[in-house]
Amino acid sequence: MAGDRATIEDVVVLGRVGAASGVRGEVHVHPFADDPQQWSTLSHWWLGREGDPPALWQQRKLIACSVRNGRLTAQLDGVADRNAAEALRGALVGAPRAALPPPAKDEYYWADLLGLQVRNTRNQPLGHIVGLIDTPANAVLQVADGGGERLLPFVAAVVLEVDLAAGQVRVDWEADW
Repeated sequence: MAGDRATIEDVVVLGRVGAASGVRGEVHVHPFADDPQQWSTLSHWWLGREGDPPALWQQRKLIACSVRNGRLTAQLDGVADRNAAEALRGALVGAPRAALPPPAKDEYYWADLLGLQVRNTRNQPLGHIVGLIDTPANAVLQVADGGGERLLPFVAAVVLEVDLAAGQVRVDWEADW
């Protein structure tokens, strides 16, 4: 039911609500994944704000989800008009990990990469992943080391290994770049 508190412990963030679409409460969603159309198979989405613990996220029934003009557009239960849709702008869209398919080999949910330590081929620590940026060319890792931030392209030539169990990513990137 719309507005119910989520009873989930591990939310995987899938995207962020953008602008309202039309006057019937539809919203555009900026996806943080390669296959956002797959989200339409979920019966519910969870909405929360940056920094909210999973218990504060609100479950919303997904009424419709489509890709129009290259953008993901969704209609959620309880969002009946443009004003309600505009109030959701900036909200994160997520789902419980248990509702999502496991990622394929060499694929990762962005949530799993956050906090991983980044080391280069010389085993020098470069910092921790604090965010990801989706660009038309590729995703970009935001790596912070306390003294600044590096932006590393998330491509095979740079990211050599992701070891979730060890909590680290090995990259071909020099410490002074």
